[in-house]
Amino acid sequence: MVAQLVNDYEHKTIVSASTMEDALRSAQDNKVAKATEVGKLIAQRAKAAGITQCVFDRGGNMYHGRVAAVAEGAREGGLSL
Repeated sequence: MVAQLVNDYEHKTIVSASTMEDALRSAQDNKVAKATEVGKLIAQRAKAAGITQCVFDRGGNMYHGRVAAVAEGAREGGLSL
């Protein structure tokens, strides 16, 4: 699972997080729990970059399972979607 905050006007990625990072990769959690942690991590990095709100683009995927978990994790981390 990968999450990115992208500036659509400048076509640049501001921050990103993934389950392939060492901290999450070694975790023994299930996929939904890891997706929640990705959401929390993206929120933490966004706040460090001065971003408090964004638009959640689910890329045509249904809003359930891991997609919903990323959004909920970001909200728990303090990011307004």
